[in-house]
Amino acid sequence: MQTRGLGRRGSRASIVVATAVAVAAGVGLLPGQTAAATEHDTPRVDATTRAGFQRLATAVLTDRTQALVGDTRTGARAQHRQTTPAQKTVTLSPAAALHERAVLDGLRDRRARLAALGETYSKGATSVTVDAADVNGRRATVRVTETTTLTYAKARRAEPTATGFRAHHELTFQADRRGDWLLTAVRDTDGGQPTVNQVTGPAAAPRTAAVPRVAADAPPNAPRAATTWPAAASPKNLTTGAYDYKAMAAYAQKYWRNYNPAYPSFDGAGAGGDCTNFVSQSLKAGGWKHVPGYVYDWHKWFGNADIQSHSFVGVNEFSWFALSSQRVTSLANVYQMDIGDVLQIDFDKDGSKDHTMVVTSRSAQGVPYLTYHSVNTYSRSVTSILASHPTAAYYAYRT
Repeated sequence: MQTRGLGRRGSRASIVVATAVAVAAGVGLLPGQTAAATEHDTPRVDATTRAGFQRLATAVLTDRTQALVGDTRTGARAQHRQTTPAQKTVTLSPAAALHERAVLDGLRDRRARLAALGETYSKGATSVTVDAADVNGRRATVRVTETTTLTYAKARRAEPTATGFRAHHELTFQADRRGDWLLTAVRDTDGGQPTVNQVTGPAAAPRTAAVPRVAADAPPNAPRAATTWPAAASPKNLTTGAYDYKAMAAYAQKYWRNYNPAYPSFDGAGAGGDCTNFVSQSLKAGGWKHVPGYVYDWHKWFGNADIQSHSFVGVNEFSWFALSSQRVTSLANVYQMDIGDVLQIDFDKDGSKDHTMVVTSRSAQGVPYLTYHSVNTYSRSVTSILASHPTAAYYAYRT
């Protein structure tokens, strides 16, 4: 969501995962650690404890995913507290349990909104890997990667069968005097649009003071697109013309998760995200040509491994270039978008756009599906995006 200058960019309280910090099958004691550890000892994080962190993170994030599916099985993902004296536990703190309960309530509300709009999921799958676990005294910071897939319940021929994403989180654990670890917080670290199983809204991209411009060179304003269904027909010729729209979609589908090493990534770079950079790459793959010049001149557009124009990577600058160059026209309704078209969002309606996505497929019923970076996501329906951000402003572009 980068804009340089630029605006880029119930929970079960009973979930408990047993984890051994003494002798366990296949796991020995750490140097200096004894089986007779007292309550005053600083807790250690060995392979088994790390696995406990991973299992609890998986349980919490899976609960969020299943709230969208409608799984109401009590304790399906909970693992019960072990009673062996030599074993410690990893569990939710009371405050975290209350927070997760509120998160699940919000996601059930979202599931109801999606169902009213005609979208449901038949199943979901979430996996979690631990990327790092840092311990400072009785506090542990655990960074994890979540990979989630949701299967569409009513997918028809030629429609996407599933949507999914890869997201990153930071979990904070605090050890009590017994050495049991309590999960106290889960923080999303991607900095982009929230995933479908998150309920908090994204922070608006940082703003900087606008550079004064003479009226003759003022950037064009994109009109907002309506979000009502159904939309008036706006057919797009996908087979002839200057651009290869299927190549745009194929590029996005290939690199949504595994980034193209021929370009730099702005994911997690602190300026908002990689979304516009990724969309520009997709458009370039479909035939958009470079317009060389100064990087800060929004009339220019270019990007490679070494240098990128602001319009190649910045949300607002992309809009200004695309409209002024007449490479795009504005669509009246988001449901008119087709393959290769672009959607932008202004989350807080302050007039500065925050996020850019590209359409990679469209259902026979007229629902566009979008793929994007920050957070890396494929085939998410515009219906799902609208349900997650009902108060945002939307801008749809025909490429």
